[in-house]
Amino acid sequence: MSVGLPSWEKLIEHMEDELGLDRATADMPEPSYQALAEYYRLKHGSIGSLRSWMDREWSVSRKNVKGSAIHELIVSLDFPIIYTTNYDRNLEVAFELHDRPFVKVANAKDIAKVNGEATQIIKYHGDFDDDASLVLAESDYFERLSFDSPLDVKFRADALGRTILFIGYSMSDMNIRLLLYRLWETWRRSGYEKNRPKSFVFMPQPSVVQEAVLGRWGIDMLTEEADRPEDALVTFLSKLKDKIDQG
Repeated sequence: MSVGLPSWEKLIEHMEDELGLDRATADMPEPSYQALAEYYRLKHGSIGSLRSWMDREWSVSRKNVKGSAIHELIVSLDFPIIYTTNYDRNLEVAFELHDRPFVKVANAKDIAKVNGEATQIIKYHGDFDDDASLVLAESDYFERLSFDSPLDVKFRADALGRTILFIGYSMSDMNIRLLLYRLWETWRRSGYEKNRPKSFVFMPQPSVVQEAVLGRWGIDMLTEEADRPEDALVTFLSKLKDKIDQG
């Protein structure tokens, strides 16, 4: 949203309009966007038209991406691997604008393109260029809960011996929470939990509940005080870059 993307609320409103649902009289409790997307697929036979709308609506100008301090910092921090649940191409555009090499991975075929030099941008929930890769409807999320897809296998391998920094993830997303739990469980069962590299999650607002639960799973919470979440993230990433530059 910091570069002009619509909110999830706008996605929900569009699906309700397309499906002819009256928001004022919708069944309670309100369905999640995943459930709405599942209903959309049932009614239309596929999510192809929804994906096309999202692709158009979520197209951000290169100028906006170039002016994004968050994207510039992400590129300049030179992460070897970036996992994103976003479907859009803004990360790829940012790397292109700053003339930094990258390889996009959205499916099993793309994994073969990975090399040791370019930053890997892993489209963990899919990419607009490949409808089949999108994790959008409820059944898509349920299928991912088994964590045995090629991208899940890759994540477990990538994450096992590395420090991970989680940015911008909703800690209410059960896919993400189960992923974090299973990563901790793998180390715990190995008998070498004390040797696990530290991992971190950045959240714009502190939460004693999340801090305790995530801390149990070996993930430290980091926060910054700011009026807007994007300002907090810019401050955090800037401090991180300064620390790295100082060695």
